[in-house]
Amino acid sequence: MFQTINGLQFKQMVLHGAAAITLQKQQINDLNVFPVPDGDTGTNMSLTIGTAATELRKSDPDSVAQAASITAGALLRGARGNSGVILSLLFRGISKSLKGRTTADGAQLAAAMQEGVEAAYGAVMKPAEGTVLTVSRLASKRAAEAAAEQDDVEYVLSEAIRVGYEVLSQTTDMNPVLKKAGVVDAGGQGYLVILEGMLSELRGEPMPDLTGESAPKQSKADFNVFSSEEITFAFDTVFIVRKKTTNVNLRPLRKYLDSIGDSLVIGEDDEAFKVHVHTNIPGSALTEAQKYGTLELAKIENMRTQAEDVAAGRKAQSVDDLEEVEEELEHADAKPAIAPPEKKYGFLSVCAGDGLAAVFRDLGVDGIISGGQTMNPSTESILQEVNKVPAEIVFVLPNNKNIIMAAQQCQGLTPKRVVVVPTTTIPQGVTAMMNVDTSLEPEDLLSAMSGSVGGVTTAQITYAARDSDFDGFTINEGDYLALLDGKLFGTAREIDVLLEELAVEADARGAEFVTLFYGEDVSAEQAGAAQELFSGACPDAELSVLSGGQPVYYYIISME
Repeated sequence: MFQTINGLQFKQMVLHGAAAITLQKQQINDLNVFPVPDGDTGTNMSLTIGTAATELRKSDPDSVAQAASITAGALLRGARGNSGVILSLLFRGISKSLKGRTTADGAQLAAAMQEGVEAAYGAVMKPAEGTVLTVSRLASKRAAEAAAEQDDVEYVLSEAIRVGYEVLSQTTDMNPVLKKAGVVDAGGQGYLVILEGMLSELRGEPMPDLTGESAPKQSKADFNVFSSEEITFAFDTVFIVRKKTTNVNLRPLRKYLDSIGDSLVIGEDDEAFKVHVHTNIPGSALTEAQKYGTLELAKIENMRTQAEDVAAGRKAQSVDDLEEVEEELEHADAKPAIAPPEKKYGFLSVCAGDGLAAVFRDLGVDGIISGGQTMNPSTESILQEVNKVPAEIVFVLPNNKNIIMAAQQCQGLTPKRVVVVPTTTIPQGVTAMMNVDTSLEPEDLLSAMSGSVGGVTTAQITYAARDSDFDGFTINEGDYLALLDGKLFGTAREIDVLLEELAVEADARGAEFVTLFYGEDVSAEQAGAAQELFSGACPDAELSVLSGGQPVYYYIISME
């Protein structure tokens, strides 16, 4: 038994905990249904504590206070999602409680865990029972009781974990969302996995081997009982603000953010604060927060889209990791070169696939930003391409609703004027470029390009990765799925059935121009057969078939 721990031991305990949750992150993702079914709690908690592990590996802490401080500071800036922010607060409280201590005994660790719980509850505007908050609160309560019985770190931690799992098993009945899905709380599970890793280190057990197979599968949430329409506040918004002064009062900000959203958590130290909130107006949240300091980094994700992806068996989309962007900026040798302007207007398009890139280049774009569905480029990668365009004003076509905000973040980060055309599909981007008139003033050109996409209907054909029930359709793994303007149009076991139905739909809509972009998994022969099918169903439409080379979608179809 270990009665006390020092800085090096605390460091190794956190490293072990980080490895433990990394090994099990997918199993935790499969439980994730609260507050929305976006399936990323394991990933968020793993990446969050991973930032602490990275910093700890660079250090040789001579006290438990120093090790805890390094951990808490890294977690604050590396926190992702609601679960990551709460995890950072739990460790922030531990750090505050252990301040000035060279070592910590069982009683001191228990007190630190309790202070962490207080920090987490204090930052959450509307704490929900049956979550990681409940699990951590009752686990820390047992830790304090155990310390009174036996002032030993190993005993205290083992008892906290034991009771934590008892509470975790009850979370299904505590929270109606968890009960509906028939699972325990993912955040609570992740927290206990980290504590177990820390205890394993104390007991001399080997660190998990992350190069081998992942942990055994366990129960999964039934994501199909949820609809994306049940999500009241769509945008998961996380940002860091550098404080103007160390004694900034954040109460008014808390009140404002709570009025425009939910799931609000604010973590802070003397220099900065980090906000997590779900809202429909993320721009307003950022603007209000800047009254209290300087905005450093921000992450905004569309949870409705993430929920739809998970329900359809696809990987939920996420922005690039904030910590990766920070690291890139810190290690950049110099600012990216900015091409001097040789013309007034320049154009950039986001797309994936050599064929689509060639189409946009033929239409006059200056550069291609690789990305699209499941491959959203970061603001930094878009900015780099903007700076390469030899123009005063650069128009960016995101061609995906999840990329628009990342593109808009480039505005003000470069001496070039960045204009984002809000195209949400490849066909919209193509039509927008076909309506470019460089004799127009910037506002008029934007209006012309944006206005032209209103008559474009986009259809896409992809596949189902697993069984689900989506938009009223029963979907089986391996089914082909047809989407029409982002909504599920139909499913079939044969792709030709969907192509025929879409061809009939195009004719019913009176489409005059139909273009089929076929993907990397479609042969020229198969595309030719699709062309014949559309020719028969839409005899009056002008039909084009082009190799797009895009991943994910067998066909992207434009109807105008």
